[in-house]
Amino acid sequence: MKSPLTNSFCKQTLIKITDSIYPIKIIKYLHMNKLLALIIVTLFFIGCKEKKETNEIKNDVIIVNSEELRYRPNFHFTPKAHWMNDPNGMFYFNGNYHLYFQYYPDGNVWGPMHWGHAKSKDLITWEEQPIAIYPDSLGYIFSGSAVVDVNNTSGFSIDGKTPIVAMYTYHDMEGEKAKRTDFQTQAIAYSLDEGQTFIKYNKNPVIKNSDIKDFRDPKVIWDDANSQWIIVLAAGQKIMFYSSPDLKDWKFESDFGDGLGSHDGVWECPDLFKLKVGGTIEEKWVLLVSINPCGPNGGSATQYFIGDFDGKNFILDTNFKNDLKVKKAIWLDHGRDNYAGVTWSNIPKSDGRRLFIGWMSNWDYARDVPTKTWRSAMTIPRELKLKKINDNYKVVSQPVKELETYKKPIIEKHNISFSKQFTLIENKSVDINKSVIDLELSNLKNDTYTFILSNSHGDQLKFGINNLDLYYFIDRTKSGPTEFSNTFANTISKAYFDKPQEKIHIQMVIDKTSIELFYNNGETVMTEIFFTNSPMETLKLVTLNNSETIINNLVVNELELKD
Repeated sequence: MKSPLTNSFCKQTLIKITDSIYPIKIIKYLHMNKLLALIIVTLFFIGCKEKKETNEIKNDVIIVNSEELRYRPNFHFTPKAHWMNDPNGMFYFNGNYHLYFQYYPDGNVWGPMHWGHAKSKDLITWEEQPIAIYPDSLGYIFSGSAVVDVNNTSGFSIDGKTPIVAMYTYHDMEGEKAKRTDFQTQAIAYSLDEGQTFIKYNKNPVIKNSDIKDFRDPKVIWDDANSQWIIVLAAGQKIMFYSSPDLKDWKFESDFGDGLGSHDGVWECPDLFKLKVGGTIEEKWVLLVSINPCGPNGGSATQYFIGDFDGKNFILDTNFKNDLKVKKAIWLDHGRDNYAGVTWSNIPKSDGRRLFIGWMSNWDYARDVPTKTWRSAMTIPRELKLKKINDNYKVVSQPVKELETYKKPIIEKHNISFSKQFTLIENKSVDINKSVIDLELSNLKNDTYTFILSNSHGDQLKFGINNLDLYYFIDRTKSGPTEFSNTFANTISKAYFDKPQEKIHIQMVIDKTSIELFYNNGETVMTEIFFTNSPMETLKLVTLNNSETIINNLVVNELELKD
């Protein structure tokens, strides 16, 4: 949103308003006193419907503190207000991508769960919709999924309208308080208006609990090979598979997970889908399982398994099983802020992509982050692919191609050689707080390569490549306010690799208070949030041992947001 005080009015009053989307500093000028300036600035922000500002004057500079300007992302989805966590029920239909999410409409911390709703034409610009599913006497509406029942297997269609069938977990709080273990059950609801409103099935629950404390988060898929619906359900420390011909009557088929992967936390939010191995005709099934706590760098994270699925059983691939023996768990994202992610259903075969989004936060501190109006954002939507590297399968991810249409080219440089340090971006050339940066480095040595994202306030977010101890890292210990939680910046996140890097490609997606790093075309991904005192302004690359390094390519794009 551009300030209405720009152009002629600014020139007349000699007020300088920065084009930053963070707190705006209004520099001392000659023709107005400070009190009058403060009144004008306050009225300006009231006119823009900003909330909860507290204005102050420091060293003849009026600083307007606005949570909206300071922290709300530019191009990542956030609810307009209140609490949000897991993405739910995502599907594509009639030109719209639908995103539902765990939502509490009466506060900014977790409460009775509803399904919030947003939709988008391009996965980047989202329009929030009215709440889709409300809690009732059977319980809160926990996570789940939705499918487009194109063949009306459910029989819910009326007047030829295609049913959208959502499956979710009922969470009975009274049952939990009574210390019963059957307080979570599975239910369905259907929509005949393309997902705007849902009618709950009158015979819910469709799957009752067999005395399992954590029994939740059903992901429904269509098993084309066997002409049946399958749900993948988190059940304590394992995954359960059920089948159905009609989305109403479900039969237990098998379970998976004993002794495999990480079991240091609760398993939840699973997903199951087939991917073609890049460059081949081979196909494999991928099973996502989120776990909290005890991710690779603390708190929430998502692991995955690769194998085959025959309509009843998930059979782990032998090579992947051997990889698990070495690494214990294989992680989808090594940062601390990509959790409970799942994929969209009903993507047209002509598109063919597997599209994913995650909750960009962590249960270690999600309730404490310094936003009051709303809490949490989603990651950038990503395309998941499968690669085979040295006989091992690896899920790789990259930002969706739709992001390209928002890119405005700012900087392009090639074949730069430097030692010690190099300034990649300065604030005067690009707004780094809404940017996508592609960088290819070569001639890497046994050294540490640290990128420093910083501002004049002294905030620094550090990330990069430790080629000595063989890991990528993110360090947000000095990135700005961290005192709101003793677990937010208590560790430096690391993602280990097997051998020194000689050449590397990095894509950085930076959106005000988040960074998403895609190393080597998404073979390793790290996502983290941070909170600053003022806008980030510069990006530098520093070597520990002054090694000569070559920047093969540097392309910086500022994102030009659409109205």
